[in-house]
Amino acid sequence: MTDATGNTASTATAPSGDNDQPGFTLTPPAAALSMRVTKRNGSREPVDLNKIVRAITRCSDDLYAVDPMRVATRTISGLYDGATTSELDELSIRTAALLTAEEPEYGRLAARLLAGVIEKEVASININAFSQSVQRGFDLGLINERLLGFVQANARKLNDAIDHTLNTRFDYFGLRTVYDRYLLRHPTARTVIETPQQFFLRIACALSEDVNDALALYRRMAQLDYLPSSPTLFNAGTTHEQLSSCFLLDSPEDSLEAIYQRYMDVAKLSKFSGGIGLSWSRVRSRGSLIRSTNGLSNGIVPWLKTLDASVAAVNQGGKRKGAACVYLEPWHADVEEFLELRDNTGEDARRTHNLNLANWIPDEFMRRVEADAMWSLFDPAVLARNGTQLTDLFGEAFDRAYHAAEAAGLATRQVKARELYGRMIRTLAQTGNGWMNFKDKSNRACNQTLREGNVVHLSNLCTEILEVTSQEETAVCNLGSINLAHHVEGSGIGDVARFDFDKLAETVRLAVRQLDRVIDLNFYPIDTARRGNLKWRPVGLGAMGLQDVFFKLRLPFDSGPARELSRRIAEEIYFHALSASCELAIEQGRHPAFGDTRASQGELQFEAWDVTPTDLARWDALRSRIRENGLRNSLLIAIAPTATIASIAGCYECIEPQVSNLFKRETLSGDFLVVNKYLVEELKTLGLWTPDLRDAVKLADGSIQGIGQIPEALRQVYRTAWELPMRSLIDMAADRGAFIDQSQSLNLFIENPSIGPLSSMYMYAWKRGLKTTYYLRSRPATRIAKSTVSAPVPNAEAIACSLENPESCEACQ
Repeated sequence: MTDATGNTASTATAPSGDNDQPGFTLTPPAAALSMRVTKRNGSREPVDLNKIVRAITRCSDDLYAVDPMRVATRTISGLYDGATTSELDELSIRTAALLTAEEPEYGRLAARLLAGVIEKEVASININAFSQSVQRGFDLGLINERLLGFVQANARKLNDAIDHTLNTRFDYFGLRTVYDRYLLRHPTARTVIETPQQFFLRIACALSEDVNDALALYRRMAQLDYLPSSPTLFNAGTTHEQLSSCFLLDSPEDSLEAIYQRYMDVAKLSKFSGGIGLSWSRVRSRGSLIRSTNGLSNGIVPWLKTLDASVAAVNQGGKRKGAACVYLEPWHADVEEFLELRDNTGEDARRTHNLNLANWIPDEFMRRVEADAMWSLFDPAVLARNGTQLTDLFGEAFDRAYHAAEAAGLATRQVKARELYGRMIRTLAQTGNGWMNFKDKSNRACNQTLREGNVVHLSNLCTEILEVTSQEETAVCNLGSINLAHHVEGSGIGDVARFDFDKLAETVRLAVRQLDRVIDLNFYPIDTARRGNLKWRPVGLGAMGLQDVFFKLRLPFDSGPARELSRRIAEEIYFHALSASCELAIEQGRHPAFGDTRASQGELQFEAWDVTPTDLARWDALRSRIRENGLRNSLLIAIAPTATIASIAGCYECIEPQVSNLFKRETLSGDFLVVNKYLVEELKTLGLWTPDLRDAVKLADGSIQGIGQIPEALRQVYRTAWELPMRSLIDMAADRGAFIDQSQSLNLFIENPSIGPLSSMYMYAWKRGLKTTYYLRSRPATRIAKSTVSAPVPNAEAIACSLENPESCEACQ
């Protein structure tokens, strides 16, 4: 017989009915009879084609849309004399993964096959139990003594808790990510020394004080209901437990010594997987007098070029690239050169290819943009000599100081505010960088800024963290995200689905305790990070899979019910996070700086937004408990991008809409097309999931808006980010923002960015009270290859805002 690749395979006969031999029996061709395979231990044996079939068939159990023989025959067609069993396993996995574009269940099959390979790899080094894995890690210098002692004291209970059947919850790309990047490996052989379930239990044990807490956290993670951030997953229980995700450093003072000290701080933090946010607003501008040498400064660009090289060099041990974002306030005289740092043209000595850029914008600037007024640029060194430090002021205090500096003639020069704003927007349109973040709202709504001198100077690498910084305190945040997709009862297809708020409350309370524990366990690369984190004890509990929730409930992303559900989820997470932190304060003590927070005065996040929460009585009762008992954590909620852990959990990222119904996944094993599993199930139910319709979706680059045979109601539910009005995304961010005491990584999507619509969009974001925004995403120039299909299907047009008449634009309704 010939398989789908055109290769000659074996002849299959129907199952014999023997329950111990599931699947098909193959009659091998004569050539295969003389072939031998090489096993993992180096021995060789004659090929047994039915072993391949049985292995794939076993993994296909309950995957009713999967044809195991299709995978088996393709695997067998790749046989050659001397092939290793590892090569055949990998071929089976890749074959199944390639078929996910037409049937998502093949992704589950690929994951199960990969799970089997991992278990064989671990068993081959005589690790058969969780405690043995931890002992081996300790012997190799990978595991710390604290974790080893915990596991040895509870070995039987922990070994019995491992449930390898939970591997069935992974899709292929999630498990491949865990295997390639997260499992502990032998330092020289590079083979893994733990299975995925042993990995989850190791993390849970490392983050727990007793065995019952460890088992509860293990179950949440193994079920993919909740996952800590990547640094926690990388390093928990290891000899270097740097578990925090984000570090925010105030601008160095304007001196050679301070600048080079900041380079060292960034390098130490980046080495252990920290993402860096760094202000540069205190450093003098180009042409500023250097009194010690009577020379003139070259400005901030050469310093940032040096920082750029350092970030590239310290690449987090090869696990992921070093990453940093530099923030600058728009009154700085070098702001225009700063905005050119990511340009693709110009002098390379004045370009930074690794740094991300962000604007830290006071309200006064936006007001002058709106009024088409002039804007003054200042040299920080001149301001400092005249007793003014704009960096440490916000709100009315900033406005008074800025006006006074103008009146005193301290400005280096003036520009039209709209022209500078337009330059910011062009940088966003051309590079996706130069993120727009709003200084005054970020400070007014921050729980940490009650006392004078406590100032939020910047956000982090991904714009979801807002914490005070100073020369003495580096802000730190520990992240974890709830998989909202696993908090829906029912699939929504053939039954009634509803969001499970009771389960959400349980997950939130468990997550807050885990995140708080990280603060005490954490390895701090620099002293200012330890000082700040132990004083404020901030955490960042986030969410992912909001798009999955809407798919399961059949809600268009921007519909009224979806918007209300999004807001209510945010409110419930904030309420239960505060409740859990208050309980921790009763048990373990409030954080040392509680008296310097707005919560100590009874002020909660939604009051900074003039929003009244639902069931005000329960909020008032919670407010009273907080004033009486305090909080263990000064900040609790931050919605991070979750790119990698969302892949592990098999859900859509954070609070974002889907980008396409058909997209390419890039892995170490190759590139694979993935189709929206929810859409496929819907179309199967309607009898519409055919090869012709698959081709139509592929031709339309993952859009279904031009495919008339799909009902209009489904087309509304399965719109992509390019087909949603950005005004709706901004409104939904503002709705949930009233219950997010840090911020949220909010990407905005414009297929073909242009200055007018973007100017309007970010002005609207400011007016709606957003604290931060993240990347501007534009449509990639490359598209999904269409060599196997013939006729084009038109794309839906991109939707954006209109600067001239935003209220009448389709995007803004």
